[in-house]
Amino acid sequence: MPALRSYKVFISHAWDYNEDYYRLVEFLNAASNFSWENLSVPKHDPIKSSQELTYELNAQMRPANVFLILAGMYVSHSDWIQYEINFARRIGRPIIGIRPWGSQNMPVAVQNGADEIVGWNTDTIVSAIRHHALADGR
Repeated sequence: MPALRSYKVFISHAWDYNEDYYRLVEFLNAASNFSWENLSVPKHDPIKSSQELTYELNAQMRPANVFLILAGMYVSHSDWIQYEINFARRIGRPIIGIRPWGSQNMPVAVQNGADEIVGWNTDTIVSAIRHHALADGR
């Protein structure tokens, strides 16, 4: 059996709403036949200054094969998440928006920025990652 491809994933999220982030990480870790590396900046490992955050975000986002955006309405008020969307577009990375569980509303920034929007379901998220992720070395 060939080795699984390991996807490099950056998850854009707001630290003030990190319960969805941790739930998504659990989903991806538990997915069958799916290997991934988390390039995100979680709240438990914060970066101190705005300048340091910009530098570290760029360094962590650049090797990503794909970006995931947890698309809660807080995205509309987060300059950092908009920065991450813009950076992903600038470096040519695909973006997958994840609609919050039970929500019909989607921030315009995610609607306009995402290559695909999926529901809160492990199989559809993993399928979208496999479909959109860029090859390593790009």
